[in-house]
Amino acid sequence: MAQDLTLPVGDGYLNVRVGAIIQKNGKLLMVASSCGDYYYSVGGRIQFGESAEEAIRREVLEETGWALEIERLGFIHEDFFLCDAPSKWLKPMYEIAFYFYMKTPPDFEPLCEKLDGEGLEWVSPDTEKAIYPTFFRTELHKPCAGVRHIVTDERGSGH
Repeated sequence: MAQDLTLPVGDGYLNVRVGAIIQKNGKLLMVASSCGDYYYSVGGRIQFGESAEEAIRREVLEETGWALEIERLGFIHEDFFLCDAPSKWLKPMYEIAFYFYMKTPPDFEPLCEKLDGEGLEWVSPDTEKAIYPTFFRTELHKPCAGVRHIVTDERGSGH
């Protein structure tokens, strides 16, 4: 069984994940969290021995039921935050994430509606609820051809 890349480091954890940027009709496909009043990107942890591209294809298929193609890598994100998952409550997290733009066919509709008590929703970037990663609100409006590196520190807010 493959192991997710979440590693204990001192009092905290290092998390290596991938996220999908799936857009349709001006909205983003996001996961509504069961831990709080926020959305986060479709995706998950890279498994040991897996490339980021393999991981995002696997995660998108598991979460949406579709084998979407990768358009390109858009962001590398380093994020510092306090975890809100019950098993790691308020533990410091350092997360490295690779966010990929996915090719979205015109007839795309996710086949899965619930993921372990969490649901997929099409979300407007200007929703009042929090969105993680937070830079989706601003950076997706001004796409560039290259890969953007973003560092955020949300240890005071948790998510």
